[in-house]
Amino acid sequence: MTACVIYRCSKQQEMYLYLRADLAPETVPEALRARMGTLTRVMALELAPERRLARVDVRRVIEQLAEPGYFLQMPPNGHMQAKITYGGG
Repeated sequence: MTACVIYRCSKQQEMYLYLRADLAPETVPEALRARMGTLTRVMALELAPERRLARVDVRRVIEQLAEPGYFLQMPPNGHMQAKITYGGG
């Protein structure tokens, strides 16, 4: 079994970070943390190959938790929010 903590990312709806339980969010690369925004802890889980997850393959998550220690669950169907800024003029 693999223990992990799941965080909701503030900068993108339905984006979640699965982080190995023995790691802190600060261990995730800074560039990625900046894109995720504020992390809000949602829950802790024990993952095993026979466990089902709603939107991702549990085996893939377990593999990523082993190395590099985290898995980023993207929004379903690639629905990413785009921030468009207009400088005016």
